[in-house]
Amino acid sequence: MITMYELIEKTKHGAELSAEEINWFVAGYVSGSIPDYQASAWLMAVCFSSLSDKETTDLTMAMARSGDMMKPDLDKFCADKHSTGGVGDKTTLITAPIAASCGIYVPKMSGRGLGHTGGTIDKLEAIPGFNTSLSYSEFMSCVKNVGFAVAGQTGSLVPADKKLYALRNATATVDSIPLICSSIMSKKLATGADGIVLDVKVGDGAFMKTEEDAEKLARAMVSVGTLAGRKCSAVLTDMDQPLGMAVGNSLEVIEAIETLKGNAPADLREVSLTLAAEMLRLAGKGSFEECFAMAENALTSGKALETLRRMISAQGGDPNVTEDYSLFGKASHTLEVFSDKDGFINKISCEETGMISLKLGAGRKSKEASIDPTAGIIFDKKVGDFVHKGERLGTLYTSTECEINELGEEFRSIFRIEPSLSGEKKKIIKKVIKGIDI
Repeated sequence: MITMYELIEKTKHGAELSAEEINWFVAGYVSGSIPDYQASAWLMAVCFSSLSDKETTDLTMAMARSGDMMKPDLDKFCADKHSTGGVGDKTTLITAPIAASCGIYVPKMSGRGLGHTGGTIDKLEAIPGFNTSLSYSEFMSCVKNVGFAVAGQTGSLVPADKKLYALRNATATVDSIPLICSSIMSKKLATGADGIVLDVKVGDGAFMKTEEDAEKLARAMVSVGTLAGRKCSAVLTDMDQPLGMAVGNSLEVIEAIETLKGNAPADLREVSLTLAAEMLRLAGKGSFEECFAMAENALTSGKALETLRRMISAQGGDPNVTEDYSLFGKASHTLEVFSDKDGFINKISCEETGMISLKLGAGRKSKEASIDPTAGIIFDKKVGDFVHKGERLGTLYTSTECEINELGEEFRSIFRIEPSLSGEKKKIIKKVIKGIDI
């Protein structure tokens, strides 16, 4: 007979749990037969003693099977992409249409933003009429007809993660790599993708602040995906400054559209094409270099933009937003912020950018809070640029009642401007970890 006392003892002392024991724990916690205090003790034991790759995989699969398991009936390779969260990260709106226009399916279940990181669902709902609450049949119909679809996660998908994450959040057991890995990968595996590309953010605006920790998480997730029989890879990308020039929901959708028109900031273009190329490589479309060229052609030829237009229309949105940005609505308040000194920009605080955007109304402080789709920030400068005194650093946008002038001062303070550049220029793509590398 399995008992929680034994499981806690074994994990506390580093002994490996069997798949049967892990399945018993997940099923018992979801059903309510295992109380919070015992589940909390086990989670804390994991934080101190960790889990083996096999245990992490068994936990992930048990969580994935705790609810509905999607089984897409598709005749082409099905790829998914997941980002660990950042500021200005609108890559799904670029990579998904690129990959779909190159002949693979991308059924994407996404979430809403919470705190200083944005959510893809919130961004798409800035498009007039766009519907993210699709039934499974509507979702798959869009995937088959267009190549990709983006919808919110259903309540029946991975209920174990919902319960365990809430408990982890309340018991200071969030920062465990096996637990983070199982939370992310259980949702990815439950959606039934053949291949999974993980965009693991590292830096000031990311959950993982150091490259060492980001690589540990990336390797753990790729290992779990590979052991679960999926093609999997991870790309470590920089999040020490916002990605691209736009932060905020409608502003980021516009920047994604502009990227698909060929008008992309260099960092956003590189990350988006790299992720799309990895999705195509996992699908067997060729070497990374061949897939990168294929993705680049889809972007420059306009095929990816047309695929995005078709997806917007299929999900009830107005595809004319790709040509007429006034359809997004206009912020009732704007504020330009100017530099008070000459110098080189050596740092832009990514996390503080996210917090300012949140205060402007672009994010939510609680799950129930509403979002101002017009709110956000447009940057004029990036790290490494020279700025003159009196030159514009960026513009704040909001239709929410807030102290915009005070936020302007906060915005100016996120820039570290010095007489010379310090250190080497950071690479936007830090490392690619493939399943065969684990």
